[in-house]
Amino acid sequence: MKNITKKYTNGEVTIVWQPALCVHSAKCFLGLPSVFDPTKRPWINPQGADTQKIVNQVKRCPFGALSYYLNKEENNPQKP
Repeated sequence: MKNITKKYTNGEVTIVWQPALCVHSAKCFLGLPSVFDPTKRPWINPQGADTQKIVNQVKRCPFGALSYYLNKEENNPQKP
């Protein structure tokens, strides 16, 4: 798989998805289906929950396919 990185933002937080690292554990969409819905395109809706809920869920990604950064701290991405 190509080294693709996709970003989705709600204005406060940007969710960074690296598909090559994803092992489809389903933790993201089982934990926060209002944001992560693999049946939709795009499958990440950053307006689906508040920033803190998004951050908490992204931190649960077991292989780092999802990460985030607060837009005011763009040069310092936070890894789970």
